[in-house]
Amino acid sequence: MIVDIFIPCYIDQFYPDTAMNMVKVLEKVGCGVNYNPEQTCCGLPAFHEGYRDHCKEVGEKLIHEFQNDRYIVSPGASCVSMVKNYYPEMFHNSSLHNEYKQMQKYFFELSDFLVNIMHVSDVGAKLNTKATFLDNCTAMRECGIHESPRLLLSKVKGLKLVEMRTSDTETCCGWGGVFASRFEEIAVKLAEKKVEQILKTGAEVAISTDMGCLMHLEGYINKNNIPLKVMHLADVLSEGYDLV
Repeated sequence: MIVDIFIPCYIDQFYPDTAMNMVKVLEKVGCGVNYNPEQTCCGLPAFHEGYRDHCKEVGEKLIHEFQNDRYIVSPGASCVSMVKNYYPEMFHNSSLHNEYKQMQKYFFELSDFLVNIMHVSDVGAKLNTKATFLDNCTAMRECGIHESPRLLLSKVKGLKLVEMRTSDTETCCGWGGVFASRFEEIAVKLAEKKVEQILKTGAEVAISTDMGCLMHLEGYINKNNIPLKVMHLADVLSEGYDLV
């Protein structure tokens, strides 16, 4: 199977290794990977700021770039949600209605694709550490992604996965895209609370499907010299084996 990949703009700019690790994982499970270098953004930042016309313009570009009848895999659940849940109001009954619907059904977050399309749970990864999983609000509430990353992590050799309390998993880390820059004081307080919840588990690493949440928490962790590491799911799954 050949798949296209969509790399969120913030991962492209700040965490390119995460994108490359996703490619390693996809190739490990038998996928050929195609990357369109013309891709830029899904339009989510503009959408959240209320610039719907700008968002639609970016969305039109994205739709034109992915019309290959191939699965599109992304390491960013927020981008996947934007395409699946918010593009409909922009492109329903538009000149791109059919093109959008074609792309929408093939757009998947990494763990969802691996578990529910490729039917893979064990990619041969190894990581000796104690970790907890951080549910991204968008992934969990808008995309229904909850079990697939946990199934993949349960198969990582050496990894002890400890869960936060149920009430803690339902609280936001404070990122929320542009929310963190617009309401910095509130975002920092939420990050502080989330880090406290993570540390209560005794975990050494916080893992998530969305690098935005981890980027936000990493800033707070580094500023306060807290002994905690963050890792995207793709980085964890690429650990412990050589690319064949």
